[in-house]
Amino acid sequence: MNEHGAIHPGVNPARVVDDHPGLPKPRRWWAIAAISFGTALLVLDGSIANVALPTIARDLGVSEAAVTNVVTVYQLVLVMLLLPFSSLGDRLGHRRLYQAGQVIFMIASAACYFADTFTILLVLRGMQAVGAGMALSVSAALLRQIYPASRLGAGLGFNSVILASSAAMAPTLGGYIVGHLYWELIFVAAAPLAVISLMLGRFLPDNEPRKQPSNFINGALSALTMLLLVGGIQLGTHEQLPWGIAVFVLGVLALLLLIARERRRDAPVFPVDLLAKPVIGLSILANFSSFISAGLLMLALPFRLENGMGYAPQTVGLLLLPYPLTMLIVSPLAGWASDRIAATKLGVTGMVIAIIGLVLLSTMPEQPGAFGIAWRLSLTALGFGLFFSPNSRLLIGRAPRNRAAAAGGLLSTSRLFGQTMAAVVLGIVLAGGLGLGPTPLYVCCALAVVAALASMARFSQRDNPANR
Repeated sequence: MNEHGAIHPGVNPARVVDDHPGLPKPRRWWAIAAISFGTALLVLDGSIANVALPTIARDLGVSEAAVTNVVTVYQLVLVMLLLPFSSLGDRLGHRRLYQAGQVIFMIASAACYFADTFTILLVLRGMQAVGAGMALSVSAALLRQIYPASRLGAGLGFNSVILASSAAMAPTLGGYIVGHLYWELIFVAAAPLAVISLMLGRFLPDNEPRKQPSNFINGALSALTMLLLVGGIQLGTHEQLPWGIAVFVLGVLALLLLIARERRRDAPVFPVDLLAKPVIGLSILANFSSFISAGLLMLALPFRLENGMGYAPQTVGLLLLPYPLTMLIVSPLAGWASDRIAATKLGVTGMVIAIIGLVLLSTMPEQPGAFGIAWRLSLTALGFGLFFSPNSRLLIGRAPRNRAAAAGGLLSTSRLFGQTMAAVVLGIVLAGGLGLGPTPLYVCCALAVVAALASMARFSQRDNPANR
């Protein structure tokens, strides 16, 4: 059997890794609709508040620095809870946890409309993140049960389109609401999607909850570890470097303790069993590095284009548009291709193209023109698009079926942690006075090289074709 779930001629069926048929039609289509509306809802709310931050600061009487916690609290709680909730989903049932998360999210969103103090708003944003964490922690496991094993790549590619289009729509929708309505409505705007997803929820797979002992201590330690690691990073980027380093070191120590405890368990909250598998461990490293690289690119380019090259802010937004548009086209095609071509081959090819694009962006002339920026960005996006979906398909598909939720939680955690690290790296580069030149893009290149090397290392697992 290859990595895509297709059985090669002459292969002994007893050696088949995964021949899951997926849900029957038409239930499969309704389940895809249910999880698509749910995913769009959670992604939309994660970034829609960004454009409203100045208005919120003014109306609630807080500083511009403090109001960023509206976004930070949401991201921090989310990254803390993804892995513990993945473990909880295995014990309670994936569909049950997914829908419970949507209910909590919907209630917290409605309550945000009545928030009249900054403290209450932050508490409710934390509640939204709890609901989002419950749903996102098992969404990949649900996708694996919805699609046949031979179509998993196409399913993940389609899901990436939902992710990208929702993220792209968030600033426009948020800007319209803030400009024409009450800013409180930005937190309620996505709630109707939760209603639709809940109505279609009965079509989602009903996996049986697994009987396994709960481990509250390791779950709490996992959440604390992420809190310390991400919190330390956040402190370090807000001119509190000594405290940031101290908290981050505590996070590293907590991580080492967590790993030592989890090695003794069959189904650990922090999935050391999955990370010990070379294919999955290397895929996570590649995913983490590539998300730092891609995130840093989109954070650093506006500084170079606006402050370094003199483009107006509104023009910068248009100049960056080729990147998400290219990703919207390439991601589903790459997911579809990963059901037919080895994900490692697609991923390495994609990262090589991305590296070439990043080198061309970092060495472009002082005034490359709109077309010169556009084709370089599209080339880079082509590379990242060829990498993300196949790498996710390999990671989710190679995890044992009873650990699919843990693999999905690990994938989402590495993505969020990578995006956080991208902001940290940019902060360091800007503090050193190098943010307006090509230096951030050189760092993007280096991180893309790490992702490519991690992907290439998977070829060493050639004794099992499914690893490729």
